[in-house]
Amino acid sequence: MQSHLPDGQTETEEADSKRFHSLKEFHPAGRGFWNDVSEADWNDWKWQLKHRITTLEKLQRFLPTLTPEEFEGTILANHKLALAITPYFFNLIEAGDENCPIRRQVVPRVEETYTAPWEMSDPCGEDSHSPVPGLVHRYPDRVLFLVTDRCAAYCRYCTRSRMVSNATGYDFHSDFDRQIEYVSRHPEIRDVLLSGGDPLLLNDDKLEFLLSRLRAIPHVEFLRLGTRIPIFLPQRVTPALCAMLRRYHPLFISIHSNHPRELTSEVRDALGRLADAGVPLGNQTVLLRHVNDDLVVMRALVQKLLMCRVKPYYIYQCDLISGSAHLRSSVRKGLEIMENMRGHTTGYAVPQYVIDAPGGGGKVPINPDYVLSRNKNRVIIRNFEGRIFEYPEAADGTPLTAPPREIAEPELV
Repeated sequence: MQSHLPDGQTETEEADSKRFHSLKEFHPAGRGFWNDVSEADWNDWKWQLKHRITTLEKLQRFLPTLTPEEFEGTILANHKLALAITPYFFNLIEAGDENCPIRRQVVPRVEETYTAPWEMSDPCGEDSHSPVPGLVHRYPDRVLFLVTDRCAAYCRYCTRSRMVSNATGYDFHSDFDRQIEYVSRHPEIRDVLLSGGDPLLLNDDKLEFLLSRLRAIPHVEFLRLGTRIPIFLPQRVTPALCAMLRRYHPLFISIHSNHPRELTSEVRDALGRLADAGVPLGNQTVLLRHVNDDLVVMRALVQKLLMCRVKPYYIYQCDLISGSAHLRSSVRKGLEIMENMRGHTTGYAVPQYVIDAPGGGGKVPINPDYVLSRNKNRVIIRNFEGRIFEYPEAADGTPLTAPPREIAEPELV
């Protein structure tokens, strides 16, 4: 039995509270093995890319505690998805913890080579919705515009691992002229999302070339960038980049952060530069087993994102990508987390939990059941505390005059 503390908290609750507040603190990533590198080089994003950890030899040198599963997985990594970790992001790994949530996201494991019968190489059906190479038109008014197959670091659960890093021989080649021409010929397209790979790996001039051509299309109302660069490589978010992006508003950026420890003081400052340039920022999180399928971790993440001026946007159920079962948490756990965020933290901090329907069905919102029943003259709902209420309304949606009231739960039995 848990002992109770003077303020009424159990020891478990007190431990969770301490963990929560610790996770919300901002810390620099540090220099680690790269203490002898000059400040100028360390803060140069091109230096960071050039010195990524990309081989088993380098990984063993910096992470001598590799488990047998990680060792074997790294040997086999280039058959599915290349290994790459920036020096900056590597410093967030706790070398003595094989279950470190940062480590689990970027260090290959042999489980990546296991494929369940229901897993797919293209779980979102992107290739079947690609009218021209490098462009996916799955939703009526928007397109996914793929610009590269390269990333600063490679997430081991990547939904595009079939193409990203070209480890599988997918041989991705963008064709910007054909992609832009398709957008210009389809006036229903009002929203273009640049992704990949990571569009912020393009240099400023090349990225501006794309943004300017897309912005010149009259029916394109706004542009979006999907990127994990601010998390993997905050040095890339330079004042020059932000000044260039400012010229192409309305422009939105969706970042990808899965754990509050990823939100370092360097990341906070990089995101602040983007926000100061007028860029609305949203975050997309993937629910991952032993990474963030924990209420304390997820609540710390969403609140810390708001402190970085980023709106938590989506929590994705991990796609059925081949070799991802060891990282896939359950929908039940996702709903439990959502149940304990709605009403328990500001609404700005509550993202939408979605499943990208396997095979190309698009994003399907997944929510706890708040509507309990409907009949000819009322809707029965419950709130975050579990209290039950009626909302008077006719079956055809006509408002009724009876006042709403709270209902004792036994009445529903």
